[in-house]
Amino acid sequence: MFDFIRDHQMNIMLALCAACATMAIMLFFTRFLPTKRKWILILMELIATFLLFFDRMAYIYSGDVSRKAYILVRVSNFMVFFLTSGIVLGFNMYLCDLLLSEKAVEKLPVRLKTVSIMSLMGMMLVVISQFTGLIYSFDEQNKYFRGPGFLLCYIVPVICPLIQFTVICQYRKSFSRFINIAHALYIFVPIIVGIIQIFTYGLSIVNMSMVLVSISLYVFTYLDINDEVVRMHKIEMEGLKAERKSMRRLFDQTATAFVTAAEYKDPFSKGYSMRVAVVSKRLAKELGKNEEECNEIYYAALLHDVGKVALPDDVIGKTDYLTAEEEEMIKQSPAISEEILSNINEYPYLGEAARYSNERYDGTGYPEGLSGKEIPEAARIIAVAEAYVEMTRKTRTRDPLPSAFVREELIKESEGKYDPEIADIMVKIMDSLENEGLGLDDVTVETQITCGKYRDNITKGIEITNNVSKISFNYSPTDIKGDGFSAPSIILFDSFDRRVHSNEKAIKAYKYLEYGELWFDGHSIRTGAKNMEVSVDEHVETDERLIDRMKNKKQAYSIVASRYEDHIKLILESRDHTVEVVAALPSVSVSAYIGLTGENCNISGIRIEQTGEMTREEDIPRIASSDVYTDRLESDIPNIQIDRPRNVSTIGTPVKDGMMLRFHSMSLPSATLVWHCPYVVLFSSDDNTVGGSNYREYAMIKINGESNIENDFAENRFIMKRKESFPGWEEWKRINREGIECKVVFRKKGNRYSIITENLGISLENITTVNDASGEICAALTGDQVALTDIRIS
Repeated sequence: MFDFIRDHQMNIMLALCAACATMAIMLFFTRFLPTKRKWILILMELIATFLLFFDRMAYIYSGDVSRKAYILVRVSNFMVFFLTSGIVLGFNMYLCDLLLSEKAVEKLPVRLKTVSIMSLMGMMLVVISQFTGLIYSFDEQNKYFRGPGFLLCYIVPVICPLIQFTVICQYRKSFSRFINIAHALYIFVPIIVGIIQIFTYGLSIVNMSMVLVSISLYVFTYLDINDEVVRMHKIEMEGLKAERKSMRRLFDQTATAFVTAAEYKDPFSKGYSMRVAVVSKRLAKELGKNEEECNEIYYAALLHDVGKVALPDDVIGKTDYLTAEEEEMIKQSPAISEEILSNINEYPYLGEAARYSNERYDGTGYPEGLSGKEIPEAARIIAVAEAYVEMTRKTRTRDPLPSAFVREELIKESEGKYDPEIADIMVKIMDSLENEGLGLDDVTVETQITCGKYRDNITKGIEITNNVSKISFNYSPTDIKGDGFSAPSIILFDSFDRRVHSNEKAIKAYKYLEYGELWFDGHSIRTGAKNMEVSVDEHVETDERLIDRMKNKKQAYSIVASRYEDHIKLILESRDHTVEVVAALPSVSVSAYIGLTGENCNISGIRIEQTGEMTREEDIPRIASSDVYTDRLESDIPNIQIDRPRNVSTIGTPVKDGMMLRFHSMSLPSATLVWHCPYVVLFSSDDNTVGGSNYREYAMIKINGESNIENDFAENRFIMKRKESFPGWEEWKRINREGIECKVVFRKKGNRYSIITENLGISLENITTVNDASGEICAALTGDQVALTDIRIS
């Protein structure tokens, strides 16, 4: 390496001089450094430049005996030794300014003052050497020779930097990482090279190293500036973010207060807009919107209905029996909302979303009759969220609708009122909440009711399941004079909202079916049940019971309820009787609920306890045969009847390219919802059965146009189209109850599987890319409240 430096020393020196001079020029134009430090750094770069420039001149003219060379050799060597101490002095000035400007010290350390004095003395020693030859001299050939005191010139460039380093170490925490690196290089590189220089006569590696570290000081200073700029930018951005959050918080509080004031006229509307906003934001997130877009949709939904402040009090919250004039008023509300929100110039999307939130996807909405993607996306999101909130809230005229109703409405009105993609996401959100036990339906049962006339007050339904439950309560008569009949009783029924209904409209809307009425003395009335058997065990009346009855004390009652398939069993326990009831339900598919009621009595302390005991087939005697709808032709795969969601599936069939499944489908008489139809499942398991060992489900589609494609093992793309031949949902359900022929086609290419089917104008295609198959990919049929027969494979 030394040979290379010796051979190219002049060129290296020239290049380093040019680089160092360039650094000085660039520093001159720098505006980010304090003025004093900038000029000190410029001075240091110029000293380093001239140091190497004169060192190069000394080498060039060494041995030249001309008069010009005689002068240049002596001037050059003088400047080299003089500037060597000068560069130490310059670095010392830089350190002093750095410590003072960074407020690391109030008074400069004595060590730095000492370095300044030593540097000046070193410079004076060079001047003296010109007359004494102490450090160097020249012969008659105009060549440079080291003098007897040559090593004295190394005191300043070696000892002084070490003193400076002690100061740097003491105050290193006051400097940045880049500045500390620059200091270490500036001090130790010349010292190390200086030691090497003692043994390498004829090379100027010390001076070259001084130039290099001067350049490095410039580089690291700029890195420090950049680091500081980034840090300040980060602080500035954090401040802006904090200010923005503060402004958003203020806007949020103002918007919420405004909406609260708008909802004040209707007590049933309290919190309505907030719920619409929360649901809209959830939908936006599921659609893949970023946080900023989600927030925009949130506020658009929160404020979309502010125009109702202009409506008369008797119109706000009214949904039934609107006059033509009132309907026109409501239709003007979006335009009023837009006019109000248009004053918020910073957020123009607020007015746009408010104006178009009542448009319908099929073009039958208002105010402009837009359709499909013509409707702004925010408005389409709000339309779905508002429909969901409206159906699930309590109004002046009704309780919240059951989740099954809400779900069906979203499916049925997909591509009608609502964007199908957004409606599908809303349905999936509902399903996920149900799976997490966070469904909409309130299953809370009253703990106390007071009954006057018979059936004028009935508790919410208590479901009878395979898990044996015990219901207990206290009874006391309200007719204490004994002028009227008083007794508790129960009603057995099924209803989507778990409520007993008596008016025709509610019975139809909630699919209400009453099975019968029971009293604790053994009396019964059978209505919708297939059969009912009642046995009574009358207790012997003791003196204590007689005294209790005379004093009209509260009496304890209990019901033990259990179910196996389409049969239920109740044991009614009272002070005077034990009544055992076995009832046959219309089908396995229906639900069964107990509603507590009575006549002229108080029913209090109602408690429901799940015993954890599971009902077995032999626990309930069969008193009626089950309805079977699979007594049709059986082909390649055994017929199945699915009474409850996916409780039965066909055996899996390995999927091959071009494979077809043909079958006859008939929805059961109990089927009332659009998803009571066949489903197709794509899966794998060790024994090719749904739910078998090592089971993995890759896709599941319902022929009504739904899909369940969220899983960790595959990616799915689902395409659903309703053709002109689609008869409408009510007709679609009717035809399915009569029975239809279905065909499902499978395509396979590598790890990609397609399921294709079309039924009654609903065309479906699901493309599944399997990422992690644990076995052979199979297809199976299942469903909900449907019978599948004559299943053929081709």
